Amino acid sequence: MKPGSNLAAVIRDTLEDEIEKGILPPGASLDERSLAERFNVSRTPVREALQQLAAIDLVKIAARNGVFVSRLTVSELRSMVELLAVLESVCAMFAARRLTDDLRTELLENMKKCEQAVAEHDYPAYRKANEAFHGAIYAASRNPYLAQIVHGIRVKTQRYRINDLKSERQVNESLAGHKRIVEAILAGADKAAYDAMLEHVPIGSTGFSEFLSTLPPGILEG
Repeated sequence: MKPGSNLAAVIRDTLEDEIEKGILPPGASLDERSLAERFNVSRTPVREALQQLAAIDLVKIAARNGVFVSRLTVSELRSMVELLAVLESVCAMFAARRLTDDLRTELLENMKKCEQAVAEHDYPAYRKANEAFHGAIYAASRNPYLAQIVHGIRVKTQRYRINDLKSERQVNESLAGHKRIVEAILAGADKAAYDAMLEHVPIGSTGFSEFLSTLPPGILEG
């Protein structure tokens, strides 16, 4: 920990990043004493950091049961992924209508990175390229407010997608979806872009039960 740094903020940001990435999964216990030892600080900034995370609903503080990473209910998760699927599809639709030369270049560059990762069977690289690919579509929608909302939902649901894009079948299906989306956007076919993205992000509808079956036990509330 750097001298003079805001200790609580550093701890909060570190834990928030680990929660969003699934390193600290939903339901994981957060012990003040262990965290104080980890960050080499007193328990005061740890307690403050946990309170800040509780304020944005990333952790739950229970007087007798300690502190845990927040868990969504099945209903809450379904609501989020349903909305995410629709809003990402709207981003693709707007991108098809509003694509600029610069954003076209960015989209194609990210598509190329996805293809390269698949060719090299580098699934961690594909997951990173996939995130950038979707980010490029958000930017291409040229609607910052929409992009902000979509990004926020992705952050909240990402920790439940820990088993995504870890097999050859998954990345090949994902890449095929990317190709359909890019083809529609480059053609300026807004409805086709919407439909291609909705098919690409299916867990909000018919694929939700299959998605739930991939989750580890105890990761959801109730």
